[in-house]
Amino acid sequence: MRNEIIIEDVKHVVADKLRNEATGHDWWHTLRVYNTSMDIAEAEGKGDRLIIGLAALLHDVADHKFGYTDDDREAIITDILSPFELSDSVIEQVIYIVNNLSFKQGKNKHVLETIEGRIVQDADRLDAIGAIGIARAFAYGGHKDRPLYDPEHSGDPDNDTIGHFHEKLLLLKDGMHTEAGKEKALSRHERMEQFLKDFHSEWEGK
Repeated sequence: MRNEIIIEDVKHVVADKLRNEATGHDWWHTLRVYNTSMDIAEAEGKGDRLIIGLAALLHDVADHKFGYTDDDREAIITDILSPFELSDSVIEQVIYIVNNLSFKQGKNKHVLETIEGRIVQDADRLDAIGAIGIARAFAYGGHKDRPLYDPEHSGDPDNDTIGHFHEKLLLLKDGMHTEAGKEKALSRHERMEQFLKDFHSEWEGK
């Protein structure tokens, strides 16, 4: 019961922090990652549910995409969790997960060592693909003032949103750690492939 109260309190804190976020890394993204993490943990029958839940809820708080460093995030997350009198081990594990979760344009080569981290990373990556992933990609592209597609610079994620599919989204299926994550990723990956086929067909006026 105590863990459930902690999770609910942290949900309120995070929802307040991400309320006006408009890049696709908002509270609803966080809640989906939390729910998917819990679903994967249940399917796998593994992991500490409190650590998984807290890491999922805090994974986009003070994220590097918004200019924060790992040290910034450690301080902010510690400040959020300190009132709940959690053990140092739990807080350290949550910080370890959130500081090593991100794709970081394919530059993050760190392999998460804990099952809790792998579950949350799978859930976060799942929300980046499929129908919702497509919507989030274009929301983020709009935030960055990127065009939908620039055929003269095709494949460059810094120039258009379609490039982001090739730089990141189409690679995520093969990066899943858990069996449940791999299964969920298959259909979402297929939706993206079909979307890209349709997009390019319509781009050519067909």
